[in-house]
Amino acid sequence: MAVNLVNLEAVSKAYALRSLLDGVSLGVNEGDRIGVVGRNGDGKTTLIRILARLEDADTGRVTHQGGLRLGVLTQHDSLDPAATVRQEVVGDLADHQWAGDSRVRDVLTGLFGSLDLPGFEQGMDTVIGPLSGGERRRIALAKLLIAEQDLIVLDEPTNHLDVEGIAWLAGHLRERRSALVCVTHDRWFLDQVCTLMWDVQRGTVHEYEGGYSDYVFARAERERIAATEETKRQNLMRKELAWLRRGAPARTSKPRFRIEAANELIAGEPPVRDSAELMRFANSRLGKTVFELEDVTVQAGPKVLLKHLTWQLGPGDRVGLVGVNGAGKTSLLRALADAARSEGEDQPAAGRVKVGRTVKLAYLSQEVAELSPTVRVLEAVEQVRGRVDLGKGREMSASQLCERFGFVKDKQWTPVGDLSGGERRRLQILRLLMDEPNVLFLDEPTNDLDIETLTQLEDLLDGWPGSMVVISHDRFFLERTTDRVFALLGDGTLRMLPRGVDEYLERREAVRRQAAGSAASAPASASASAVSAPAKPAAVSRAAQKELQRLERQLDRNAEQQAKLHAEMAEHATDFERVAGLDVRLRELAEQQAELEMRWLELADD
Repeated sequence: MAVNLVNLEAVSKAYALRSLLDGVSLGVNEGDRIGVVGRNGDGKTTLIRILARLEDADTGRVTHQGGLRLGVLTQHDSLDPAATVRQEVVGDLADHQWAGDSRVRDVLTGLFGSLDLPGFEQGMDTVIGPLSGGERRRIALAKLLIAEQDLIVLDEPTNHLDVEGIAWLAGHLRERRSALVCVTHDRWFLDQVCTLMWDVQRGTVHEYEGGYSDYVFARAERERIAATEETKRQNLMRKELAWLRRGAPARTSKPRFRIEAANELIAGEPPVRDSAELMRFANSRLGKTVFELEDVTVQAGPKVLLKHLTWQLGPGDRVGLVGVNGAGKTSLLRALADAARSEGEDQPAAGRVKVGRTVKLAYLSQEVAELSPTVRVLEAVEQVRGRVDLGKGREMSASQLCERFGFVKDKQWTPVGDLSGGERRRLQILRLLMDEPNVLFLDEPTNDLDIETLTQLEDLLDGWPGSMVVISHDRFFLERTTDRVFALLGDGTLRMLPRGVDEYLERREAVRRQAAGSAASAPASASASAVSAPAKPAAVSRAAQKELQRLERQLDRNAEQQAKLHAEMAEHATDFERVAGLDVRLRELAEQQAELEMRWLELADD
């Protein structure tokens, strides 16, 4: 029988006139991995702070097992700004002690890339004070994970982590014996890690078995049953009167309640986007040209991020961008946005960006645009437009769209200055959509948004006709809203990944293995090199060199064929069947290119 680690009995908590938790009773047992979800402001963080005894409940009792080893990651770290990374993470341990510990090596490599902490000027001896919030958060997470814990409580652990970091953290937590309670809006992470879900809603907490996907189905069933009960209650008197008028014999038969619609919701898959219809509509709004890049170089100051880039964003394209931090994802979007705003006059460091004449761009940056704190939510949206055309004959007023994004009637009259960070993010997205753009650039749109708001945004984007580029570390959001994924791998190139984020992670792992192999094979000393293995026969080297040259020629031809296909797709953009066929061929060429590149890397490494 699993040992109980933490128990909450009839816990209540209120702030001012609002009750966040009302008589909540829950327990955490050994081996539990619990994900906590709910709308922003409904009490998720309050719940886990009370559970961890960082905050007192108004009423009720919280008990911990004697000697419980508890680790907590809050949204605001308690690191000493005068301390170094070494002092906070490994304390007084000598280098050979912590470097020889497999757990320490795994955590530092997983969160920072290697033991020497690339990106930190002084490595482990970097002073914490001047570091960014994201860097400090990684340090706090590393400090927590290195220690032995019975229970780990994490509040938004995936914030400031890239796709690789999130994948590593999910694998690490699955392998730990510690129990886990985690608040996060990353649905892929919840599915990978959690075996129980707590849904915080209007003062109560509902518990569900399984990860996020199981929770979605179970919650739909619970809400169907609740709706059924409410319908029964509201119609009880009307039905009773109708039955009485029909006479006694009729009252002996039982009424049947039809639930086909609810069953379809639970058992059926969500409808996929009608890509053909959306592309036709996108063509009518955008024409044949959206963005065309020819031999473009993108720089951030003196650093060259992308070079000799030839790429095309066509009408109706829905593209996800992934890549290592600093590879140039945001810089690429900024270069395209600058060209669009200047009608093609503002060009990158080298090459040329051609912008379609009908392009109307909306760019959601990572920085939340500031509005006057006295302006109310609905007024801020209506400043842009009173009604918005969502395509396919759908139209919404500013107030209706506000409601779709969680700003109910009363909340629409809240001053902007009183909104939380997540609510301001929602308002920023709303204002962009109200301007009826036909091209969307979304840079980390999921920041500060709760899961319900994310699903509402995804639902809107599903039927949105236009071109879209999304940068996000949220795999669920990327897969839900985009059709193709491109990667910036830090080598100055942009590559399409037919298998999406999984292929990106595989490529990054291959690069790490190659780097580790190169480091391991380096001669340790002059004496070691004196007894090294004999060189390969000259014939083998010549054969390898010939194959390298052959692969390079194939890669050049492949790139030329892809460029021709892009041009042909642009020329026949209104012929959907032809474009679909060309897209299939383009994907095949991309797969061939990936295989050729991997073989080239193998030979070059030899």
